[in-house]
Amino acid sequence: MAEKLGVYICGGCDIGDNIDVAALAEFAANGKHSSCVTVAKSTPVLCSPEGKAMIEADIKEQGLDGVVCCACTPRSKWDVFKFGDAIQVERVSLREQCVWSYQEDPKFPGQMEIIAKDYVNMGITKLFNSRIPQPELPDAFKTVLVMGGGFTGMKAALNAAALGYEVVLVEKDETLGGKAATMYKSFPLGAPFSDREQEIGIDALIKEVEANDKIKIITGATLDSLAGAPAKYKATIGGTEYEIGAVVMATGWVPGKGKFLAPLGYGEIKNVVTTAEFEKMAANGGIKMANGQAPDSVAFIVDTSLLTKNVSYDACGEACEAPEDMPCKEGDESESAEECEVFDYADKESAKHLAYSSELTSLIALKQANYVRELAPEAVAYVVYDHMMVPGINEKYYQAAQDDPGVMLTKGTVTGVKEAGAKILISAKDTLLGAEVELAADMVVLPTAIVPTTAANPTMNFVYRQGPAFPDLELFDGFADSNYICFPYETRRTGVYAAGCVRQPMGLGLAAEDAAGAALKAIQCIESANRGVSVHPRSGDLSFPEFNFMRCTQCKRCTEECPFGALDDDEKGTPLPNPTRCRRCGTCMGACPERVISFANYGISQIGQAIKEVKVPDTLDEGGPRIIVLACENDAYPALDMAAMRGKSWSPYVRFLPVRCLGSVNAIWVADAMSKGVDGVMMLGCKYGDDYQCHFVKGSELCNRRKENIAESLGRLGVEPERVEQYEVSIDMYDKVPALIDEFVENITTNFGPNPFKGY
Repeated sequence: MAEKLGVYICGGCDIGDNIDVAALAEFAANGKHSSCVTVAKSTPVLCSPEGKAMIEADIKEQGLDGVVCCACTPRSKWDVFKFGDAIQVERVSLREQCVWSYQEDPKFPGQMEIIAKDYVNMGITKLFNSRIPQPELPDAFKTVLVMGGGFTGMKAALNAAALGYEVVLVEKDETLGGKAATMYKSFPLGAPFSDREQEIGIDALIKEVEANDKIKIITGATLDSLAGAPAKYKATIGGTEYEIGAVVMATGWVPGKGKFLAPLGYGEIKNVVTTAEFEKMAANGGIKMANGQAPDSVAFIVDTSLLTKNVSYDACGEACEAPEDMPCKEGDESESAEECEVFDYADKESAKHLAYSSELTSLIALKQANYVRELAPEAVAYVVYDHMMVPGINEKYYQAAQDDPGVMLTKGTVTGVKEAGAKILISAKDTLLGAEVELAADMVVLPTAIVPTTAANPTMNFVYRQGPAFPDLELFDGFADSNYICFPYETRRTGVYAAGCVRQPMGLGLAAEDAAGAALKAIQCIESANRGVSVHPRSGDLSFPEFNFMRCTQCKRCTEECPFGALDDDEKGTPLPNPTRCRRCGTCMGACPERVISFANYGISQIGQAIKEVKVPDTLDEGGPRIIVLACENDAYPALDMAAMRGKSWSPYVRFLPVRCLGSVNAIWVADAMSKGVDGVMMLGCKYGDDYQCHFVKGSELCNRRKENIAESLGRLGVEPERVEQYEVSIDMYDKVPALIDEFVENITTNFGPNPFKGY
């Protein structure tokens, strides 16, 4: 607990022009918190060398253990306002949340001073109720486990080894190389990008890995289990246990099931093959039809509209034209288990991934069209595409194909594929050649779905209470889940980082980048855990959940709602924390009905006390309403800053409190606000649902569920549930957030009036 505080008021950036900073400093020194405020001062520019020197002198002379800097947003000058590990710092945003965003109300003018005083009191209270975290410091294992000995896995292993880390590389096959070893060539991985295919150099890569004495290679094996937590993992491989710090998962992909290509003739028409089969032909030295002869023409279809038209699935995962055609439905026992194919999740995903074309589909078609020009130089290659996607520098590769007289490209929608004697006819409409055309080819090559290995089996075999696999993979089309926008390598299991096609479809160039990124994240995880700090997204955070087990009722809400498996439990349901798995979101704290979970510097009582610092008028006629806004620090709070920086303003009756995630919001905070007479509570957080943007995966979604319980509680108290609302706010909504705030305030004052508890 910080008990000797210094409060410093900045006069720069328009603050001193609008607020009497000297009077505000005197308010802090002689106000309700005077017992813990040792010194309070104002200065023209707090972030100046002179301003920082003043604070450092007071720390030394006055023995301060906490500093409240009342100036700009905590997202600015964060590197300036640091005073050593023993000094806690609380930032109060007078610039963005008071001066720059102030909106005068003619009914109650002069609100800026009231806002400033509220924020100063809130900042003092938050710091007074904060402690310096004392993290656990494990003796971290430094070995990186790389799962998958293909192109991505080998690149990741070499990256980690180059930085001095021991690596255990596990490959399920007997030899290294993976899918890349079966490829003939790659589309360009470097300049000049207009060139045709480049050699992958997989043999040289394998030799480099095998020659590296920091890499232990285990082939013909899989991961039996992964127990423990980052920096302290115990990986069992083929019955042998290894001490592992972090994991790079580069287990790759498998081709989609060919039966989903049936609408385009695959399996029924000779010489209709998949891209995977065509690649194998090229790698084996030539392109041959079923009769062993070279084709005169090969058509590549980059259009999947026929593949998913009216497709649904029966209980076994079999594709059907319509639901009434399903051969067996759930609960239908007309077929025996032997007659009914077991449902394979990968089957369903195989069709899903062919529901659209992609950059990868386009580039592979161009690459394999060039195979035709190289290996069957007398043949012509046709490419029929719905969308040709070659972003960035790959446009040069597309242009080179356009300039090749032996490659014909046309946009079009394929309407059918059928046999016509020795030829195959591809019908297409809306093409560049005409409204309705037919192309005759000797061979047809169809795009193959990329199905990540995580879609069909657990892969990692976690020893977690949450199970052996990653959760909710269906939301991610079977790929390893992560926040694709902000944290592309992180999975839902801290310490395990996905790279390559197990994360998303990609070519070898991007896979090499992925391998480097995932290896660096694995190393960061090890080194952060070794210092007791969080890896992401609150990188460097020393705090971790603290439990008052004497009051724990073993309800299991914290263990069930943690998005990252940071909490196991014993046979009674008592939480068993794994600190290095924790990402410090506070979701467990928000879940706990008994309020037994807190962090040293972010807790139930701390935020509750800060809410109580807001001065609430006894009636609306004495100074207007009061609205508490709990804003996610990852998107909503930055959006507010950006709005203020762009001259946007909002109601003077709101008071903001940043929270780590809406998942950390405990119902007691709303109760504290309502019991104090606050007229409304806004919760601003990230988008949730299937395409979530929440940095902590499920925080916003869980808050929304809890809001329903809050609404019921408010209803029993005779308080309108509509006084508490949650809004989805992304960082780029800075221009819309002020209007959301003003509309909420207007709705409260016009439709609901004062909180019935006001004045008590």
